[in-house]
Amino acid sequence: MVTTLYLVRHGETEGSETKRYKGSIDVPLSEKGTGQVKVASAFIREYLRNASSSRHMSYLKDIHGSSDDRADARSGESPGSNPEIQSFQASGLQAVYTSDLNRAVRSAEIIAGPYGIKPVETPDLRERSFGIWEGMTFSEIKEKYPEEFESWANNPLKYSPIEGESTLGVKDRIIPSLTKILDNHKGENIAVVAHGGVNRIILCHFLGIPLENIFRIEQDYAAVNIIELWDKYPVVKLINGGHR
Repeated sequence: MVTTLYLVRHGETEGSETKRYKGSIDVPLSEKGTGQVKVASAFIREYLRNASSSRHMSYLKDIHGSSDDRADARSGESPGSNPEIQSFQASGLQAVYTSDLNRAVRSAEIIAGPYGIKPVETPDLRERSFGIWEGMTFSEIKEKYPEEFESWANNPLKYSPIEGESTLGVKDRIIPSLTKILDNHKGENIAVVAHGGVNRIILCHFLGIPLENIFRIEQDYAAVNIIELWDKYPVVKLINGGHR
């Protein structure tokens, strides 16, 4: 039984032409951002149409699967003739969860729309609070707090935005919430719509990467990340894809 997580960043927000730390500030999607999420939504729908048959033939079934799974693979059974796979193909997304900030909620509504489901707002998925840096441009922060910004950029685990949340603190609220979501949807396809910083921490968690390295993972607006949770360990299928 495989659970598939589609981890999505919200689209571009109003005022994004100037780089700022928005953090927990509630800002809406821009018109461009709405279009970006529509592209991501179409990408997820297309991926879902093809995912079950490719998974049926994947070598990961031999690594992670049960003896029954391996016997089915050796039998040469067509994916289209397997009722379980047919059900998977038809089901699409079973649930969509989102940060409670407007830019994520609106993005989640676009992604959930084709499946007739309502996104579940989850405050634990909201972006990090950047403390006194929130609302400031990158240039302003570098000018007023050059040493603090440099320390944060070089090691975001050891250092934090002034009066803001630490990386470990953010992880400690995100991961238990995400684990609960995944436990409630075993064997299903679910989407989680969140933020760049949140997604980086989640990806580090699944990849087993030290949190000092969160800035080595890019998360563009409306980025789609795909993680399959197999019985033995998670497999990251895609990072920062599904958008333009």
